[in-house]
Amino acid sequence: MDDLISVREAQERILAVFTPRPAVTVPLAEAYGKVLAQDVAATQDMPPFDNSSMDGFAVHCADLSAASREHPVSLPVAQDIPAGTGDVAPLRPGTAARIMTGAPVPPGADAVIPLEDVDLSRYSEGFVLISRPPRTGDYIRTRGQDLPKGTFILQAGKKLTPQDVGLLASFGYAQISVISPPRVAIFSSGNELLEPGSQLQPGQIYDANRFVLSGLLREAGAEVVDLGIARDDPRDVLAHFQAALDHQPDLIVSSAGVSVGAFDYVREVIEQHGRIAFWRVNIRPGKPVAFGNFETVPFLGLPGNPVSAYVGSLIFLLPVIRKLRGEPPLRHRLETATLAEDVESDGRESYLRARVEEIDSGLFVSLSGHQGSANLFALSKASALLILPSGVKSLPAGSKVNIWRLDRISS
Repeated sequence: MDDLISVREAQERILAVFTPRPAVTVPLAEAYGKVLAQDVAATQDMPPFDNSSMDGFAVHCADLSAASREHPVSLPVAQDIPAGTGDVAPLRPGTAARIMTGAPVPPGADAVIPLEDVDLSRYSEGFVLISRPPRTGDYIRTRGQDLPKGTFILQAGKKLTPQDVGLLASFGYAQISVISPPRVAIFSSGNELLEPGSQLQPGQIYDANRFVLSGLLREAGAEVVDLGIARDDPRDVLAHFQAALDHQPDLIVSSAGVSVGAFDYVREVIEQHGRIAFWRVNIRPGKPVAFGNFETVPFLGLPGNPVSAYVGSLIFLLPVIRKLRGEPPLRHRLETATLAEDVESDGRESYLRARVEEIDSGLFVSLSGHQGSANLFALSKASALLILPSGVKSLPAGSKVNIWRLDRISS
């Protein structure tokens, strides 16, 4: 394995080529899932004015200090204050104001009595009966209580969630500066590949890799240019690379064609029109991972076997997308689990498809099926990748191992 480079070295050499994309301004409605390009501050106090947190009646606490069930205090209703009211008259002592949730509290009022705590039996006559004394500030959201104006509310590098977008909307941001989404051109390579929906002929299979890659890339926030399938012909492979350049991608990704087979023309075309920096990595599955550039555009060549392409995408491709988007580096949230069965590998750093079971005594992990790199069914059943370090060829049941849960892959 002396001619293989380590997974870590491959990651570092790939990531060193990329820098974050430039910032663009987008309408707020298009900001979800994108990454903030700058810190964002509160444009006003939040809430921007004293307002009621309940439907009820605004009052002066001093008027109700003696209120009790036996001796309720009767107050005339001086005004109604619906939400959205702009100019609110001061509340005179000895009166109450009917107020809606979110409406501004009238000057002079120092508490709100919730509607359910008020006797409305004389409301038709213009009075309410209140049988308990409120505390100063009850059910009033004071100006700036949540956030004072100028407070930083979101930091650059934050991937915007729906609640983040809602927060920006609440401060009046109609547009926002985000990192321009990276664009990735993808294609598969091989005469044996057909588009799903076509009629299979002897010796042919359906192309799954582009669908896996496209889903992972879009989920990670990249724009995908799908160039289809390149045939095992150097002219067709070259045509796909040239078509990729027309879309000005940040990265070109292919699957298959980068090994040592007689018809692996992707690597040949790259060497004629660019450079291969490396093409063999100490990883299972997916040893033939190639990295370099076609003309001036970075290129990542993934293996043709679907599981190898998937694992290679998690380990090498998704960290690139995060860097291009200005996100923090991908931190593998490894957990420790106990092997429920014996496992074997070939000594390469291995990412085995596995299922995790949580019981009272901890996490237990077992293989989700046959580990052949074309077996997508075992990957579909998997909930985690079981990681064996380089140099480890077997472990007995009961051993402690690291796992990487697939539902936490972007964390």
